[in-house]
Amino acid sequence: MADRLTVIRFDVPVDPSSPEAQDWLRGELSRPEYQSAKPTWFDLASKAVQDWIGSLFQGPGGDAAPVLLLVVVVVIAGLIVAAFFLFGRPRINRRSALDRRALFGADEARSAADLRASAEQAARQGDWVTAVEERFRAIAVSLDERTLVHVTPGTTANEFALQTARIATDESEALRRAARAFDEVRYLDRPGSESAYQHLVALDQRLQRVRVSVPAVTA
Repeated sequence: MADRLTVIRFDVPVDPSSPEAQDWLRGELSRPEYQSAKPTWFDLASKAVQDWIGSLFQGPGGDAAPVLLLVVVVVIAGLIVAAFFLFGRPRINRRSALDRRALFGADEARSAADLRASAEQAARQGDWVTAVEERFRAIAVSLDERTLVHVTPGTTANEFALQTARIATDESEALRRAARAFDEVRYLDRPGSESAYQHLVALDQRLQRVRVSVPAVTA
């Protein structure tokens, strides 16, 4: 009698019990190739940080968060303003001080207000030479401070008068007279006079009211 052959069917689905299936799964996942593919603690930490940073720039719907954008804009604007006051304004002041270092043949870094005060004090003492010189310098510095006329080193009083007349045409004659009075006391050793000083005071006051919309002229 022929021996019976045991036939094994490999196409019959295996249906293990639930505990048995869990044991199989744990055994499969414990294999080295699965363990090496697991993320490390560093990978998990990096992913958490990336997700947190991304959430700062995105709202609930994936759009950029408006509050954060507003904060960024305010911070940038604040940095620009701070840079202007820290770097822009001192640069302007340094440039003005350099320009006035050789104003009409003498070192000068005082403001127009300081020069006017010095001229008035000299006038009260009857020192018309100093009064005329200081008031004429005050006129030049005042126009430079207001960026109406840029007074550069080496500019003469007459050149300043000619350049200023371009923005104050009605004062052409008064400016020439003022420059002549300055040259007389500065270079010709003239004593000056109260009338010359009062002429400069009146001219200074009128020029303070000048308003122009054209670029500044350079003397």
